[in-house]
Amino acid sequence: MQVSNFVLLALTGILAASVPLSMVWMATGAHRYRKLAWVIVFFTFDLIVFGGFTRLTDSGLGCPDWPGCYGEANPFLAHAHIAAAEALMPTGPVTKMKAWIEMIHRFLAMGIGFLIIGLMIASWVQWRRSKGRAASPWLPTVLFLWVCVQGAFGAWTVTLKLQPVIVTLHLLFGMTLLALAAWLGGREDNIVKPMPALAPLDAMKLRRLRPLAWLAGAVLLVQLALGGWVSTNYATLACNDFPLCQGQIVPEMDFQHGFTLWRELGKTAAGHYLPFSALTAIHWVHRNFAVVVVLVLGLTAWRAWRLPGLHGAARNIALVLLAQALTGVATVFLNFPLAIAVLHNAGAALLVLLVTMLNYKVQYQLGTKPQARPHPAAAPAGHS
Repeated sequence: MQVSNFVLLALTGILAASVPLSMVWMATGAHRYRKLAWVIVFFTFDLIVFGGFTRLTDSGLGCPDWPGCYGEANPFLAHAHIAAAEALMPTGPVTKMKAWIEMIHRFLAMGIGFLIIGLMIASWVQWRRSKGRAASPWLPTVLFLWVCVQGAFGAWTVTLKLQPVIVTLHLLFGMTLLALAAWLGGREDNIVKPMPALAPLDAMKLRRLRPLAWLAGAVLLVQLALGGWVSTNYATLACNDFPLCQGQIVPEMDFQHGFTLWRELGKTAAGHYLPFSALTAIHWVHRNFAVVVVLVLGLTAWRAWRLPGLHGAARNIALVLLAQALTGVATVFLNFPLAIAVLHNAGAALLVLLVTMLNYKVQYQLGTKPQARPHPAAAPAGHS
C-alpha cells in the first residue's frame, strides 16, 4: 500500500473520530472525560453489531487485503479492481456492496482506535497534573493495548481468509474491549456520583452474590465463544427445528472435526470438506449450553434484584436474556433472517455490557465502608 493511500486511510479514521470528539468537547457541563469514556462504549457496541452484520452478509473479504481495499484507501479508488472481481464472481466474495460494508467496518474501528488514544492521553495528563491524585491511567492504557491486539486480529481475519478460530477470537476480543470500556465508564460514573455505602446485612448479601456474578461472566464468555464458532463455521441452520435437532434429541454429530480449532473455513485439518455432522455438533453444543447460561444469569439477576443499586441491572439482564433466547429460536424457525441474526449478535453484546456493569457495581460497593446502624440513644427527640 502506497504511503499516500495509507495517510488518506489514517485521515479517514481521524475524521471518523473527530465527530464524537467534537460533540464531547462542545458538551455543556464538566466531566468531559467521563462522557468520552461512555462515547467509546457506545461506538464499541456499534462496532460489534456492525461487525456481526459484516460477517452475516459474507462481507469479511469484500476487500481481500488490509488495511485498504486493493491497496487503495477506499472502494471509490479501488472501483476498477472491485468491478473486475465482481464480473468474475457476481455473488462475491468481492462486490461493490460488500467492499463498502467491510471498509465502513474498518473506518469505524479506526475511529474508535483514535478515540481510545485520545482517552489514554487525557488520562495520563490528568494524572500527572494532579500528582497522582486523579484516577489511575493504567486502565485506559490497557484499553489502548487491547484495541491494538484487536486490530491485529482484524488484519489476520482477512489475510488468513476467514479462518474460523481467528474470526472467533476477533469477536471475543471485541467483546472484551466492550467490557473493559464499560468497566472504565462505571469507574468514571462513581467518581462523579459515588454509589452509597451498604448496610451490613446488604453488604453480606452482596458478598455472597460476588462469586455468582463472576460465574455469570465466565459462563457468558464460554457461550460467546460457542456462538462465534457457530457463526464463523456457518452452522446456524445445521439444526432446522427446535427443541429437537433434525428431529432427534441427540442427532448424528462429529465433535472431532467440528471442534478442531486450527483449520480452514469449511475444511477439516486434513484439508477435506467438513462433514455436515461436524456443523451439527457445533450448533448442538451452543444450543444446549444456552440452557446453562439462562440458569446462571437468571439466578444472578434474581439474587441481585432486591439489593440496593442493582435492581436496574438485574431487571435489564433478565429482559435481554429473554430477548436473546427468543431471537435464537426465531433464527432457526424463520430460516436465519438477517435482521434477527443481527439482533441476536447485538443481544450478546448487550449482555456483556450489563453483566460487566453488574460485576463492577458489586466490586465497587464491597470496597466501600458499610453504613453503621444508628444507636438507639442517638435518635432525635420525639421519636421512639
